[in-house]
Amino acid sequence: MTVEKKTRYGEISVTENAVASLAGGVITECYGVVGMASKKIIRDGWAELLNLENYSRGVVVKQTEDGLIIDLYIIVSFGVKISEVVQEAQKKVKYVLEKSLSESIVSVNVFVQGVQVME
Repeated sequence: MTVEKKTRYGEISVTENAVASLAGGVITECYGVVGMASKKIIRDGWAELLNLENYSRGVVVKQTEDGLIIDLYIIVSFGVKISEVVQEAQKKVKYVLEKSLSESIVSVNVFVQGVQVME
């Protein structure tokens, strides 16, 4: 799946991995977000914290007729109000992706895979 645009200068194709990396980078900058988690919870309900190179493993990008649907899997910091962190993260990811891709974002779904105590 790629996001494709036609301009008077030619065609632009943005891969799903590029969109996933952009979304992962944006959400990890949000307050209260420790990092990205894998889509699959590994043994005993533990979520794996992903490195910068693996952000695409924690993001699912779906293309519909109306635009893109983004699913993000994250780990949040202990002691923050999860609903507020997720709501602000959704707004920021939607804004940055719409501005960067010039593509409509139908929804940004955030799945909290775990809570981590920061030292």
